[in-house]
Amino acid sequence: MAAAIIERADGAFLLAQRPAGKVYAGWWEFPGGKVHAGESAAAALARELHEELGIEVRLAYPWITRLHAYEHATVRLHFFRVVEWNGDPQPRESQSFRWQRLDAPVAQPMLPANAPVLASLALPLEYAITDAAALGIEASLQVIERRLTEGLRLIQVRDRELHAREAFARSVVALAHRHGAKVLVNGGPAIGDGIHYSAARLMALTARPRGMLAGASCHTRAELDRALQLEMDFAVLGPVRATATHPGAAPLGWDGFSRLARGAAIPVYAIGGLNRSDLDAARRAGAHGLAMIRGSRA
Repeated sequence: MAAAIIERADGAFLLAQRPAGKVYAGWWEFPGGKVHAGESAAAALARELHEELGIEVRLAYPWITRLHAYEHATVRLHFFRVVEWNGDPQPRESQSFRWQRLDAPVAQPMLPANAPVLASLALPLEYAITDAAALGIEASLQVIERRLTEGLRLIQVRDRELHAREAFARSVVALAHRHGAKVLVNGGPAIGDGIHYSAARLMALTARPRGMLAGASCHTRAELDRALQLEMDFAVLGPVRATATHPGAAPLGWDGFSRLARGAAIPVYAIGGLNRSDLDAARRAGAHGLAMIRGSRA
């Protein structure tokens, strides 16, 4: 199946209600439909949205792929984030639809396969990573506060060797929460909204923590597969380009990133020598968004 997150500029996305006579009639879902034999998921998406809603897709980014077992069938859902289209959505199959916001009560009942998708959809496109050891604590806090006022909403406190690291992390959390943003601390402690795991710690982990966000750094297929097995909330994959933080790592490039990231069931951020102008290239390669150290300061 190909499924569309049709997103307006204000952040609202389109949900459709399954019409009478279909399995799960009256339940809400993301628009889309079956991928025909010999058809790509992207082509199926464009065809289905034209047939269902009368719109023509101009730009759709490949996103996550979810597998769900219903009573009547097991479906593989290839999700795309549709951000540009021609025409106004029309109910061509007599279905009801509504524009949904994440900060509003979600339409019910929602198809079971789509519930985890909403949590992934809530993750921002930018994941900023601190480097207070290089920039200095006060300068780092000033940069973070500026970026928070500009809309930054997800931060990782990395700085594992930093003196007074916990105090710095608490200061970042206090700033972030003042702006409605979330913070993960690399390796813990869980003093913010979650924990980010290095690749080494990920591979040694037997279960992810519950009741908080959990992210992980990955560089290989085995590491990304482990993040999927543990049902992490997201992964960070790279380096895409050569970077000073991993001088011995061979860059993946966008082709290498795409080969690993496409088809993942969780959002995957691209990392490694990137800045905010790389967002479009990253999303075309299947990334959820960008994870950046230096790139998040600008």
